[in-house]
Formats: sequence, structure tokens, C-alpha cells
Amino acid sequence: MDVGNSGFVVAGLLVGFIVGMTGVGGGSLMTPILLWFGINPATAVGTDLLYAAITKSGGVLVHAKNRNIDWKVTGWLTLGSAPAVALTLWFLSSLHTAPQTLNATIKQALGVVLLLTALAVFFKQRLLAFANRRAGGEYKPEGARLNGLTVVTGVVLGTMVALTSIGAGALGTVALFILYPFLPTRRLVGTEIAHAVPLTLVAGLGHASMGNMNWEILGFLLLGSLPGIYIGSQLTGRVPDAVLRPCLAVMLGLIGYSLLF
Repeated sequence: MDVGNSGFVVAGLLVGFIVGMTGVGGGSLMTPILLWFGINPATAVGTDLLYAAITKSGGVLVHAKNRNIDWKVTGWLTLGSAPAVALTLWFLSSLHTAPQTLNATIKQALGVVLLLTALAVFFKQRLLAFANRRAGGEYKPEGARLNGLTVVTGVVLGTMVALTSIGAGALGTVALFILYPFLPTRRLVGTEIAHAVPLTLVAGLGHASMGNMNWEILGFLLLGSLPGIYIGSQLTGRVPDAVLRPCLAVMLGLIGYSLLF
């Protein structure tokens, strides 16, 4: 689809608005939109990764100032995600001489992760309820076991993010809710963002080094998303969560299904 620069500004505005209202949907919406605009999958992923790193960076400063970040948990996540990102980028670079294979691999992975994200968004309340029940039960992994599970979570998130640009938001937050049900929600969200920013930045720069980046499009996306996030944030709570999240989940599920099949 041939669009002018205004189309990318509108896309940034729309995604920023949804992120501002729901807190999720950045990568899971932006990458499919770029595909719809005719951007090849590898470039769409690389561009979206740096887009996410820049738009979320302000959130890290705010959460750090309010002491909403558990740096120990962030460290264990990074211990798993950093090598996972490096290995995934190495794998993608090995496919770079075969662009069709590279784009097909990314497109299939996008479909799978979008379906997982749709499930995470749709069943978020049930997953949170499960985490709360587990907090009051006998099964409470701690010490080395909990740290190991956190590292494994980082490996999974790092692989998904480097391959598809998706996963650090909705899936990362749900995973932390289940692993750390005793941490206040604000600290879980702050910790997820603190991990997501360097993760998406490193993965994005890795893609940029392979040429999977369109800096002009990135600029226009940011031009639209910054006011979009502000407007969406002002309207948070105006639309019932019981309506908003199922609609977002269905949309993501349909996009994921279309990419796969």
C-alpha cells in the first residue's frame, strides 16, 4: 500500500492513542500496520523496535523517580534476554543473504506472538486472579528457583522481541505478575518498562546494523505518537476496560491469524 508521510504520522497517532489508553498495543499494532503499508517484515520490526525504545524511555525516568523499579528483577531478566537477543540477531543475520526466507520467518513468528499477546490481553484478569491465588497458596518459588525462572522468562522475551518486536509489553507484564504476585502493580509495570527499553534499544540497533531500519518512517511515527500517547492518557478510564481489552484482543488475534494463515 502506497502512503504518504502523513499516513505514518496518523499511524503513530493511532498507536500512541491506544497505548496511552490501555498501556499495551505498541509493538503488537505498529509492526502489523507497517506491514499493511507495504514495509517488508524485517524493516518493520527494526523500525518498530527503536520506536518502542524511544517512546518508552520517558516512562523509565518517571518510574525510576517514583522508585517503581525493582532493579534486581530487571537484572535477572536482562541476564536471560541479553544473550537471547544476541543469538536471535545472529540467527537473523545468517538469513540476511536470503531476504525471502528472512521475511517469511519473521512474518510467521509475528503471527504466533500476536496470537499469544491477544490471549494475554483477553485473559489478563483471569491471569491476575491466578497470580493472587498463588500468592496465598503453598507454591511460592523463591531464591535460586525464582531467579532461574526469571532468567528463563528473559530468554523467552528477548527471543520474541528481537525476532518480532513484540512481547516485552503485555506478555512481559503478565509473566512478572505470575512470578512476583507480592510486588505492587506499579513496581511490576515499572520493572517491565525498565527491562523493555534497553531490550528494544539493543535489538533495534542490531536490526539497524543489518539495514533493517527506515529512519524517515521512524521520525514520522514519533511525530504522531507523542501527542497520541498524551491524548490517550487523558482518556484512560473513559472507556470501560471490560469493553476495551476484548476489542483489542480480538483485533490482535485476527491480525495474528491472517499472518499465519
